[in-house]
Amino acid sequence: MTSIKKVRKAVMPVAGLGTRFLPATKAMPKEMLTVVDKPIIQYAVEEAVAAGIEEIIFVTGRGKAALENHFDEPYELAQVLNAKGKTAELEAVTNMLPSNVRLVYTRQGSPKGLGHAIGCAADIVGDEPFAVLLPDDIIYNAHSTPLKDMVNLYEETGKSVVLAEEVPTERLKNYGILDVAGAAITNGQTDVAGFVEKPAPEDAPSNLGVVGRYVLSPEHFKYLLQGNIGAGGEIQLTDAMAEVAKTEGYKGLLLDGERFDCGDKVGFQMANLFFAMQDDYIAPRLQPFLQELARAQSKKAS
Repeated sequence: MTSIKKVRKAVMPVAGLGTRFLPATKAMPKEMLTVVDKPIIQYAVEEAVAAGIEEIIFVTGRGKAALENHFDEPYELAQVLNAKGKTAELEAVTNMLPSNVRLVYTRQGSPKGLGHAIGCAADIVGDEPFAVLLPDDIIYNAHSTPLKDMVNLYEETGKSVVLAEEVPTERLKNYGILDVAGAAITNGQTDVAGFVEKPAPEDAPSNLGVVGRYVLSPEHFKYLLQGNIGAGGEIQLTDAMAEVAKTEGYKGLLLDGERFDCGDKVGFQMANLFFAMQDDYIAPRLQPFLQELARAQSKKAS
């Protein structure tokens, strides 16, 4: 029996223009917008590291230099902070990554969809399983790392894994939807027979939508690199997943925790408030303001 390779690499597509956040993203990558005191991209990187990932591949585009600079060693800043005795701040900017974690950058020449972006990393990933994290989705679980659970499930079964959550009927058309073909959900897991990208509610095979975390076998590249156009006139990762599900099988893991869609203005603000309320310094100072704001809004509505 062929041994199952460990999941060591992760791909993060970060080539988007962030048009929903203009003018803030006119000169700054969307992934560098901050949630409390860290940019969106750092949350994804920390999640990958916590899951045991050793190599992170950013698929970038034009105007992403600030993202690359963020993870560089800031020699001048470090000297200033050290001279001023600001040890906490120095720690925050100099020890962002363990020494065994490597960052790699490659470019997506033109915006042809998520599947195309993932395919741009094929030569770097090689013949290995790999994770995909969509940084727009910030996921929080106080007790575990969902991506780590997904990696463990892949390494136990040899089957690709997708994170999923229940989606309201009116929003099914915005998601890739799991076809579980009647399979039961046991311990938050289910077998997956296929996927449908952004179906009409009446055509959706379930109410389980794909969240922005994947652990994929290298077989996906075989389909992604064919360049077949799918929904929305783009190369869809979901189409490759559907093909792989037919031959290798697939697993779905239900999200246990909080998920914030920071590609949306409302989700971005929710993330800021949620993580601010986890901060021992901010929370007791912010809570009275939020309560007063809620009372004022309630009076306006009545």
